[in-house]
Amino acid sequence: MTKAILTTKIDPTYDDLPEQRYHFPRTYLRQVEAARGDWIVYYEPRRPSSDLMKTGGKQAYFATARINDIIEDPSKANHFYALIDDFLHFDHPVPFKENDHYYESGLRKEDGSTNKGAFGRAVRNIPDEEYDLILAAGFAHVLGRRDRERPVPDPAEEARLGFGDNPQMPYEIDSIDRRIDAQIVQRPFRDRAFSAAIKAAYHDTCAVTGLKLINGGGRSEVQAAQIRPVADRGPDSVRNGLALSGTVHWMFDRGLISVDDDYSLLIASSGVPDAITRLVNPERRLLVPSRPDERPHSQFLQYHRRQVFKG
Repeated sequence: MTKAILTTKIDPTYDDLPEQRYHFPRTYLRQVEAARGDWIVYYEPRRPSSDLMKTGGKQAYFATARINDIIEDPSKANHFYALIDDFLHFDHPVPFKENDHYYESGLRKEDGSTNKGAFGRAVRNIPDEEYDLILAAGFAHVLGRRDRERPVPDPAEEARLGFGDNPQMPYEIDSIDRRIDAQIVQRPFRDRAFSAAIKAAYHDTCAVTGLKLINGGGRSEVQAAQIRPVADRGPDSVRNGLALSGTVHWMFDRGLISVDDDYSLLIASSGVPDAITRLVNPERRLLVPSRPDERPHSQFLQYHRRQVFKG
């Protein structure tokens, strides 16, 4: 096994949802096969779509996941799906290059410039050491090494060391694998990373009420809510989450409110006091992130309406 970089766009040409499966042509079968059962990193390129005139993609690594299996695409010859488990957004995106440092050594030419030929490959295998360093950068806030920056005038969210009473582990290359790979499948780590990614996407603002409350240490009142619960195979993806105030989060988890595919808010016909409904923003629509790839996905919203909502 070996780790890999998988490139995906905001509106991918192929029928895939990176949280669950990644579609690719036979050209990359050998590279994906090499990473079967191992961890990968998702990368978003500069162009957010197949339109060569468009730009605006993050040009950054933004999530990690694990390839569970590979299957053929039954509807398109010479194409395959990598089936994905353990998807987790970084707490902040990581650029492919910082100053003169390339996280992927294969992207750097001897003269220090970018190897555009290598960069153009949608799937690239990488050694464990490079994967470890990308994750250490992508989860720097969760690991207590970096404050979570917010747009002015909001204060940064101060980094905390470790989890609970556990001190932060040292940041040496030989300890990165033990620290991150051991924790990335554990709920405390994943919950904190998911929370940071959701709060960043929604600017710490409740998607239902429009309220934003931040204390002196940079902690926001808003909570990260799963649309499809982890217990029922919901991924730790921004598209499977909402930023909600505590009371609204409680109502959402109990099916008293839900969201339609057009982001209009649905309120159960009984069990919701008038005083609570007055908290909902006047438009009665979910306040969603500006980036399309960070908005709730219809697949997860449909699950909530079918399985949770009491309307």
